[in-house]
Amino acid sequence: MSGEHIEGPVHGVAAGVAYLALPPTAVDARPAGPTRMIVGWPGFDPPRSAVSLALALPLTGVPTWRVYLELPSDAPPDGLGSGSFLESRAMESYGTAVETAVANLPAVLDDLRRDLGVPDGPIGLTGFSTGAAAALLTVAAGTVPVSAAALVTPVVSPHRSARALENRSGRRRTWDRRATALAGRLDLGARARDLADRNVPLLLVAGSRDRIVPPGEVTALRDRLVRTGASATEAVTFPMDHALAAEPGTEARPPITEAVRLDAALTEWFRERFAAVTAPREPGRAALLVPQPRESTS
Repeated sequence: MSGEHIEGPVHGVAAGVAYLALPPTAVDARPAGPTRMIVGWPGFDPPRSAVSLALALPLTGVPTWRVYLELPSDAPPDGLGSGSFLESRAMESYGTAVETAVANLPAVLDDLRRDLGVPDGPIGLTGFSTGAAAALLTVAAGTVPVSAAALVTPVVSPHRSARALENRSGRRRTWDRRATALAGRLDLGARARDLADRNVPLLLVAGSRDRIVPPGEVTALRDRLVRTGASATEAVTFPMDHALAAEPGTEARPPITEAVRLDAALTEWFRERFAAVTAPREPGRAALLVPQPRESTS
């Protein structure tokens, strides 16, 4: 399949991972530099699926492919803000989703490049909540070359998210040794040196009303990264809760107001890094059309 001849969204499977890919549709910009693809993951809270994340953050004005991957693990009931996250099974599901997503990415990209006709080169990354944690871990681990990453309410520390939930619910977590070890491995603040060493521009987005990942968690990570030498790290706080889509967050529904505002901000941030503007932009947000799926050749 040649990417030059694809005009609509593509649903496919790459290295066993289901995806929704949106072809470049920006009419006022062309690619600048080697990045031709942005890859993102949803969360355990709305948006919980590739299609829901694509509708929340279509990034239509960025002249690259935008590919949304499903997470490789089932979310706990009612997401990370529910009492189930205090149980070992939910924490293990979270850890499995993040670590498996990162481990699978090189093979996924190989298949995506073949399916979509995208040349080799670094990628952009995005993600929401659990998916944002996977994107940050990808950068820290150096799994694949990354040119820039914009992360929305990333779970910085599962331990601290669980502690906040304990305080709200009056319950105590019952994590076993394996779940506790997973939470420790996925403390992204402890990977600050790794993240800084990659020298990847980062945009960290917090929600002012977020009770799962409080805004202080995100800005503290930014401050730690800057102190460690990550000078290209920014943080911004939006007036929003944790969720970026309406429940159940798995279906094709119109984006909520918070998502529309955030999509505009992330689009401009990625355009500054990946695009050369060729014509004045029309005001407003382009619609995301989802016609009958076009199957990939994988």
